[in-house]
Amino acid sequence: MDLDLAMRTARELFDAAVAAVDVRAAVRRSLRLAGDRLTITDGDIGLPLAPGGRLVVVAVGKAAAPMAAAAAEVLGDRIAGGLALTKYGHGESTRAIPVREAAHPTPDEAGLAAAAELRALLAGLGADDVVLCLISGGGSALLTAPAAPVTLDDLRETTTQLLAAGATINELNAVRKHLETLKGGGLAAAAAPARVLALAVSDVLGDPLDVIASGPTVGDTSTFADAWATVERYGLAGALPATVRARLEAGLRGDLPETPRPDDPLFARVQTVVIANLRRAAEGAARRAGELGYDATLFGLAHEGEAREVAREIAALALADTGAPTARPRCLIGGGETTVTVRGDGLGGRNTELALAAALAIAGRPGVAIASLATDGDDGPTGAAGAVATGETVARGRALGLDAADYLARNDSARFFERAGGLLVTGPTRTNVADLYCVLKG
Repeated sequence: MDLDLAMRTARELFDAAVAAVDVRAAVRRSLRLAGDRLTITDGDIGLPLAPGGRLVVVAVGKAAAPMAAAAAEVLGDRIAGGLALTKYGHGESTRAIPVREAAHPTPDEAGLAAAAELRALLAGLGADDVVLCLISGGGSALLTAPAAPVTLDDLRETTTQLLAAGATINELNAVRKHLETLKGGGLAAAAAPARVLALAVSDVLGDPLDVIASGPTVGDTSTFADAWATVERYGLAGALPATVRARLEAGLRGDLPETPRPDDPLFARVQTVVIANLRRAAEGAARRAGELGYDATLFGLAHEGEAREVAREIAALALADTGAPTARPRCLIGGGETTVTVRGDGLGGRNTELALAAALAIAGRPGVAIASLATDGDDGPTGAAGAVATGETVARGRALGLDAADYLARNDSARFFERAGGLLVTGPTRTNVADLYCVLKG
């Protein structure tokens, strides 16, 4: 398949997927203020705003700024205060809600300061007050509040080691929730006795509420034992900072309380609802593929595991696709969130790595293209959303003196596509619902 055509098509499908999970539209669609009653999800969940009660808006994640802006449009002067915390380069001005920026995926001092500011905003709220919490992917790294004696540097080191080892988002967040104070229901606890309504944009497969941004407003289903099991699974017990090991071991002994469980009375005054997710994005891409003349189907939205292994699975599906015979070209839409075990010192993200492994699997097969794209437009440190591979990608690289297998072995996938063609740069989308995979045939 011609690379330019594959790139143009992949970009159209990507844009359609992102539009389907536009967070401004999702918040405006889900949030209503009628008189003194605030409702979400078309009135399914609502509560009265008490006379004299304050309405505070807090937003955390890569989509925090546009979500906060949409909430300000709906709620107007009823907002008594607020704060939005997002990734560097993802901020925008909002009416009545200040925006702070911090680092992702490794936390920094700006995130630490913003978390303290958010905690101060929630302090002193009463039972007549309401907190509207807007949650999106990336919130785990951004909302940084270590439990003493764990320090910011300890969190950085722990996050870096777990990411490099290939820990999944569920595993990483299980550890984070037991090292910090605003995750795992901690934000709801900080807001108590105020009531909390939370709208979440899910970047986690299956939309588990306690994993999205480390579940700041919901009861935690993970335990200290789960966190420690993750550390041991990746052989990091002797490599993590001493304070981290000491806290996890104390929790294992029962010397520290677990994070609040889902049945904790705290959550009787909290409601959390998912308003956008990967399925909505994939369906948007599939609709656009149909408009472009493709016979489009979904092939799975829960792909996880090592990126290069998932790439081989998707390539095998592409080459063996046995869909109903059709005169139209085929488009398969999937999604998920893979991991990468870092073995080399190259430049790449999980999506460019998946695409390069797919390129090797479909090498020499005409009429096939596979795209792997991060819906937030940010595939790790690459500056791209991901990449598009065709059956000619490996040969095209070889003609330029590039060995695709060597680049993959060194985790240097982004540099390969930058030189050979196929790197798709979109810029930040200010939404995030995991990764989109597109297979084009014919």
